[in-house]
Amino acid sequence: MLGQLPEITDPNVLVGAKNADDAGVYRITDQIAVVLTTDFFTPIVDNPYSFGAIAAANSLSDVYAMGGIPTVALNIAMFPSQPEFFSSLKQIMQGGIDKMAEAGVSIIGGHTIKDKEPKYGFAVMGLVHPDKILDNTKARLGDSLILTKKIGTGVLSTGIKAGKCEQATIDEFTNSMSMLNKTASEIMMKIGVSTATDITGFGLIGHLNEVLSASGCGARLHSDKVPFFAEAVRLGEMGIIPGGTKANFKTYEKSVSWSSDVSDVAKMLMNDAQTSGGLLIFVPSEKRPALIESLQAAGILAAHLGEVVKSKTAEEARILVER
Repeated sequence: MLGQLPEITDPNVLVGAKNADDAGVYRITDQIAVVLTTDFFTPIVDNPYSFGAIAAANSLSDVYAMGGIPTVALNIAMFPSQPEFFSSLKQIMQGGIDKMAEAGVSIIGGHTIKDKEPKYGFAVMGLVHPDKILDNTKARLGDSLILTKKIGTGVLSTGIKAGKCEQATIDEFTNSMSMLNKTASEIMMKIGVSTATDITGFGLIGHLNEVLSASGCGARLHSDKVPFFAEAVRLGEMGIIPGGTKANFKTYEKSVSWSSDVSDVAKMLMNDAQTSGGLLIFVPSEKRPALIESLQAAGILAAHLGEVVKSKTAEEARILVER
């Protein structure tokens, strides 16, 4: 779809669609650029308030991944017009409002249409200094890869719909997706990192591959260092794998070389399509201890997954995964 877009000639467009970045960036002055992104989706949890909060957190994440500070947002909503749905609509909207307030973001309007299935999200604008943009071209050899949230929300969502999960799992899953990447972004910008991306629909492998491709690098990952939700592993072993995750595995298969000791479940989970996932941070190795210590002190997961290495030839996989 993006291939149909016209070539960008405006020199003030600092980040466009070329390298599959998390958001677009447009320069206003030598000191100010705006970060623009949008995201919306169908309900991933049954609780209307939580759905609204997750949709908001997910919409903001792309700005945080680019090193920006979100400032204003517009609602994007598609809802059934039946009166019996209105109470749920109010709760969804309130979840979004409260999460945006937590982020310090003003909701200044939006657009709503009728639809049989509810969909909700936001268009978000943020600010970033033109020289401090964390785009997909900036990964460097030797960077350590640090992940800030557990993996497996796609599998868990499928398991929850099938009635296979306890309430404690649902709570953990919901809390993870509702958590803003705000503090993690602030910490990484203070420490000074090479770049970052957030893990969403293309999974850990897919989003890592986007950065590596744009940066001309490769990566070595350790599957036993990836923080999976324990219940997602159990569900994966039962064969409960969503279609989007299977599609990701097939899409990125040629980009990955899997060691023989990596389990089939780990392979699927590393391709699992996430909603409102964590940041994957590319940090120079000498700054890794400070980043991990600062993230953990703030109560944020800081899993060291692997390193950026030299790029392989065109005939070889870009990502090596071993235990």
